[in-house]
Amino acid sequence: MQTLANSPSASVRSRDVKPLTSSFEVSPLRIVALGDSLVYGFGDPEGGGWVERLRCSWMRPESPGHVLYNLGVRGDRVIQVAQRLESEFRQRGELRRRVPDGIILSVGVNDSARLSSPKGKSFTEFEEFQQDLAELLDRAQQLCQVFFVGMTPVDVSLMPFSGCLYYNHVDQRSYKEATRLACLERQIPYLDVLEIWLGRGEAWWRSRLSSDGLHPNSAGYASLLQDVLQWDPLQFWVNGDRKTVLPENH
Repeated sequence: MQTLANSPSASVRSRDVKPLTSSFEVSPLRIVALGDSLVYGFGDPEGGGWVERLRCSWMRPESPGHVLYNLGVRGDRVIQVAQRLESEFRQRGELRRRVPDGIILSVGVNDSARLSSPKGKSFTEFEEFQQDLAELLDRAQQLCQVFFVGMTPVDVSLMPFSGCLYYNHVDQRSYKEATRLACLERQIPYLDVLEIWLGRGEAWWRSRLSSDGLHPNSAGYASLLQDVLQWDPLQFWVNGDRKTVLPENH
């Protein structure tokens, strides 16, 4: 689980942030979630994915009323998300032409796929991926506060996906690590979902994947939502402590 440099209570005390006593103390945020099928929620007919589950939780009367837009597109790679980043962002303002306050990115697993065979060409060559990612992160940071939710593991035994895409954990880790380091360099909070899930054991994460071996199932998205809800950088920010967001990317 992601942690801050100090304990949450110590971090809160150090910034003299008072505990929230009512939802009215937190001003509503407008947030866009941009990415691939993990954002879109494919594989979760019950809850619509972790983004939709989070959006619904923010629609309760007692909630601060945060607005969350799901802008996930199945099959997107980093370059596609970068291409639509600003136009999507600019069109999600509300009252008085306001633009969103934050962006949650989650993309990269499709870039890591190999084409036609387990040792085939990468869908996005690694050096190209690094360049595309740097452009995406730099452009996103120019717009507002950015968070990055990492990829879930795949079930290699069920590959290929869609008859031609071969995913594996070695490539996933390479592309994930490049993303984590790029976020760390820019002080963008990164939730390392891949390592968190793999660390819970094979039986655990396999039970949370759909039959295609790539997308989480309903239980998987429910677990992913809990990981997001327990992620200190994002939760401190949405709950009112917006002066400093510490990345602590592991």
